[in-house]
Amino acid sequence: MSPRLCIESPKPEDETSFWTTDEEVAQAAAFRSERRRREFLTWRAIVRRELGRDTRIAYNGLGAPILPDGEAFVSVSHCPGCLAVCLSPNRCAVDIERADRDFSRVAARFLTPDEASLCSDPRWPGLVWCAKETLYKYAGRRNLDLLRDLRIVSVRPSSDPSPCTWTIGGRIGDEAPLRLSACCDGDFLVVYIL
Repeated sequence: MSPRLCIESPKPEDETSFWTTDEEVAQAAAFRSERRRREFLTWRAIVRRELGRDTRIAYNGLGAPILPDGEAFVSVSHCPGCLAVCLSPNRCAVDIERADRDFSRVAARFLTPDEASLCSDPRWPGLVWCAKETLYKYAGRRNLDLLRDLRIVSVRPSSDPSPCTWTIGGRIGDEAPLRLSACCDGDFLVVYIL
């Protein structure tokens, strides 16, 4: 399979029912939030639409989604109004946030002065947040500090002709640098590793 990123709005249950199981529909019915129900069912529908209706979905010990039969690696993220799903034959990760979210209120918890100086784009704090969330998911372990253990070391406009795409260099601890892709998709910021 080729790596892919799917970005979609949450769908009502009748649009996901072909791809979801009765057990998942029952599980979603227990959620108090209609938004959460739609997100839960939509990302599962996306996985099965892309990989096949019989694809099993489970969770690992950290609570991250996995495909236990080994069809692919999966990563999921959602925010009000949108969700993102990465599928890849290799480890992958994604984070999505609303572009209008005010990240300045929490910037001191995740954005170092060196990282802040890398880019003057007003979306940069949000992109750093998404990048660090993506690195956290990619690391697959707990207790990583957003300031100390997850670092953004570079940013450059992507070769993609779209004006809202960047390539971000990130590090998890002292591990080798990782290449993250970032884009603005309408009202949303998306950062991913495929």
